[in-house]
Amino acid sequence: MEQALIYLVPALGLVGLIIMAVKSAWVTKQPTGDEKMVELAGYIADGAMAFLKAEWKVLSYFAVIAAIVLAWSGTLVPTSSPVIAISFLIGAFLSALAGYIGMKIATKANVRTTQAARTSLKQALKVSFTGGSVMGLGVAGLAVLGLGSLFIILYQVYVVSVGAGVNGLEMEKALEVLAGFSLGAESIALFARVGGGIYTKAADVGADLVGKVEAGIPEDDVRNPATIADNVGDNVGDVAGMGADLFGSYVATILATMVLGREIVSVDNFGGIAPILLPMVLAGLGIIFSIMGMAFVTIKDDKGDVQKALNMGNWSSIVFTGIASFFIVKYMLPETLSIRGYAFTNMDVFYAIILGLVVGTLMSIITEYYTAMGKRPVLSIIKQSATGHATNIIGGLAVGMESTVLPILVLAGGIYGAYEFAGLYGVAIAAAGMMATTAMQLAIDAFGPIADNAGGIAEMSQLPEEVRGRTDILDAVGNTTAATGKGFAIASAALTSLALFAAFVGIAGIDAIDIYKADVLAGLFVGGMIPFIFSSLAIAAVGRAAMDMVNEVRRQFREIPGIMEYKAKPEYEKCVEISTKASIREMIAPGAIALLSPILVGFAFGPEVLGGMLAGVTVSGVLMGMFQSNAGGAWDNAKKSFEKGVEIDGEIYYKKSEPHKASVTGDTVGDPFKDTSGPSMNILIKLMSIVALVIAPHISEKPHGEAVEGGIVNKEVKKEIKMVDGKEVVTETETVTITK
Repeated sequence: MEQALIYLVPALGLVGLIIMAVKSAWVTKQPTGDEKMVELAGYIADGAMAFLKAEWKVLSYFAVIAAIVLAWSGTLVPTSSPVIAISFLIGAFLSALAGYIGMKIATKANVRTTQAARTSLKQALKVSFTGGSVMGLGVAGLAVLGLGSLFIILYQVYVVSVGAGVNGLEMEKALEVLAGFSLGAESIALFARVGGGIYTKAADVGADLVGKVEAGIPEDDVRNPATIADNVGDNVGDVAGMGADLFGSYVATILATMVLGREIVSVDNFGGIAPILLPMVLAGLGIIFSIMGMAFVTIKDDKGDVQKALNMGNWSSIVFTGIASFFIVKYMLPETLSIRGYAFTNMDVFYAIILGLVVGTLMSIITEYYTAMGKRPVLSIIKQSATGHATNIIGGLAVGMESTVLPILVLAGGIYGAYEFAGLYGVAIAAAGMMATTAMQLAIDAFGPIADNAGGIAEMSQLPEEVRGRTDILDAVGNTTAATGKGFAIASAALTSLALFAAFVGIAGIDAIDIYKADVLAGLFVGGMIPFIFSSLAIAAVGRAAMDMVNEVRRQFREIPGIMEYKAKPEYEKCVEISTKASIREMIAPGAIALLSPILVGFAFGPEVLGGMLAGVTVSGVLMGMFQSNAGGAWDNAKKSFEKGVEIDGEIYYKKSEPHKASVTGDTVGDPFKDTSGPSMNILIKLMSIVALVIAPHISEKPHGEAVEGGIVNKEVKKEIKMVDGKEVVTETETVTITK
């Protein structure tokens, strides 16, 4: 029974990849349109691949150096292993591969969506969403297959082969090696997200400021030299970067739950590893339910509600997961369990999973409200655009700040409720439940950039107005789904970081984080500062690169006669080169902060001060992520509202009006908020927690494996739950052995 369930996990991941391949083949078979459309799509695909190659070259150096350091550190303490370096490289490779799969299909689906929009909105939605679902299934399938396969190998080597217990040193070592997989995934995700975000927003801001504001030409106009770089950016930032991002989030969530699951007393039919296996099984089955939910994403005709269709697919996959989790939990877990002296039942675990699904759904609904067209927040920004650029900025900032209130209350309620149900394991399994339908969430998220590119190709190819009208409908919905996806990601990051934090506390051998201690309080403040300096570096990088882009576009308009009359072709490759070089150069500093600050603080001041810093960065990072992503999304849809005309104080305003120009300024400010620094916050807080988890055995105050005369001390805690006078009593027995 134990063996069958372990092998089911990677098998489910493989199923996801097979369905992904089928959907990818279907998208590839769709018509690509005329020669002009194919030529433009080729420019975008070539630019995206050029960026990935340049990024991979830099990241490969980082990965090799980091692997060497990890292999060396794995020899220093008995609870770690040099194998962590291999695990790290596998995680890094699969994270990069997940991003590549998404980018490859997006650059195929964009032009095919444009062609489909020439016939109907229904077909355009089908092509763009199928392209997005390829990315969603690729990310989830690779994560479950990679994590599940690696766990099988490590469990067999470190636990089964030596006949060790689930709660002992060997399982701790196996999970520590598995943490290397997550570290590799999150490291690549951070650089991919930050680098891709800098690329896309440098091009977008440069294209908007000169093209729309100065030259007065439409967005994605073929005469704009930065328009190809802008469309390339949609792929490398919002697709490849996002794919690596969600891959890392998915893996980190499962890992955090597995690490805490090791501490649970569980007399089950799976050799005591049911709490460790549960999050992987949930993730694997979530792929199947996501595939089922994808079938619901369709509309009848051009009057169909695209947002409603996407919501139907999303909610159905969540409902399927919730129902199935009841039977999974009852089947896998015993009636009563405990973690760190906190007793709970298997039904409490089920309630925590449902709570995680509810929190994820509420976060999406709240984020949709604050960023969708026609809702009060976006309408308030539109109204303030009538009085100028400054009031538009003030309105957007206010909306972004207000948008943190309800999500934080929902998140706080979710954390409290999940802990009440099943202790720290409840918080972790709630996050795992929330992330179970990642394939569906990512499919909805990825369809947006595909639709955005499709609209760009339609504009550059000068297709009929109704074609651009259909792609604009998809693009507007895509802006909202992108914002809700970021809200979902930051919520899962908060829960996951708390679970990783709890796992770090256990491995580091500290009992609590005491902020009455001056050094711990100092660490808390330093942690709270990190998201601000991280955001500053990312936004400033966009600003510098955008200045270079603006100067280049102005130069081409000035020095290449005939561009505005369609008689000369702009030098698109010059703008692509500017974004590529800037993004590669500027992603180093933010990445170094995330990776090095936990190491420096941990080794210099100890685990408790590091714990204080992690607490600070988590709270500050979650708030900054929500604020920036929602403000940017609201600004973007306020601008897009003018395309169909908006009423302000009884007067209708359209594109090129003064209020529209103010909204373009707001959108320009919001671009790096929502696509560079904002979505990077969830990777930042998880990556720092994972780095802390990896170094925990090296800075632990009460380590396993401490050297004594005669050998190495191995401590194994066995817990039992007994009924005494009708009440559950948890007893703990610590067995100490000395290995020579």
